Amino acid sequence: MLFLSLTTRICRYIKSDVYSFTPGPNNIMAMLFANKYGFKKTFRFCLGVGAGFFVIIILSCYFNPVLKNFIPKIEFIMSIIGATYMMYLAIKIITSKNDDEDNDGGKNNSFFAGMLLQFVNPKGILYGITVISTFIIPYHTLNLSLLFYSVLLAFIRFMGTFSWSVFGSIFKKFLSKYRNQFNVVMALLLIYSAISIVFI
Repeated sequence: MLFLSLTTRICRYIKSDVYSFTPGPNNIMAMLFANKYGFKKTFRFCLGVGAGFFVIIILSCYFNPVLKNFIPKIEFIMSIIGATYMMYLAIKIITSKNDDEDNDGGKNNSFFAGMLLQFVNPKGILYGITVISTFIIPYHTLNLSLLFYSVLLAFIRFMGTFSWSVFGSIFKKFLSKYRNQFNVVMALLLIYSAISIVFI
């Protein structure tokens, strides 16, 4: 019964985190980076996404009441910062040329960039707080349990980004034939993500 209960709860967490695999800033950028730099160089970005989300979940576990009251107060400022960063990336994508793969030195594709992106997305942070307060804190208070679920949720987020980077890498040759069109579509998706962070 204990194993069944644990399995049921894990399935609920995974179901609640299914949006990790849907189009969003993390996944769009991972696919774009994999298409531009290759899978190996994009892997560090995916790790950064997972690490950043892990930090958010851990903080949510131990400071949930504080964060619940504090985040809404700075949500608009965070939204503006996050949207500005995504718009900047969208402009970089549209204005990039096919032969300038290494002009930025891969700075946007770094572990730090992936990690930082998690802290300028207020919806991601609020999601983390909601998952913790709804599915974890009411049932688990032991440090080991909180660590386990934090790692699990961060791993799911990592896998979502990782899967999109695999897609970008696999179809690199095909997409290279339509690089300009691909860049425009990715830039428009990032612009949509930026607008949704602020207004939706």
